[in-house]
Amino acid sequence: MKKVVLVAAVAMLSLASCKKDYTCECTTASGIKTSTVFKDAKSSEAEDACSTLSTLSSISGGSCEIK
Repeated sequence: MKKVVLVAAVAMLSLASCKKDYTCECTTASGIKTSTVFKDAKSSEAEDACSTLSTLSSISGGSCEIK
């Protein structure tokens, strides 16, 4: 019985790390805010994509972050 509970717990934890929606909010140097939604993405994928947007945005004095 303990093995069944352990397997169920591991299965629940693995589902918690599934893909979900992430929002990357960018602010320009003039204060204009835009949001980009990454649907069904892993956390690392969304962070990488938002980091890329932040790099591009920083050229004009803006920045981005995951919300």
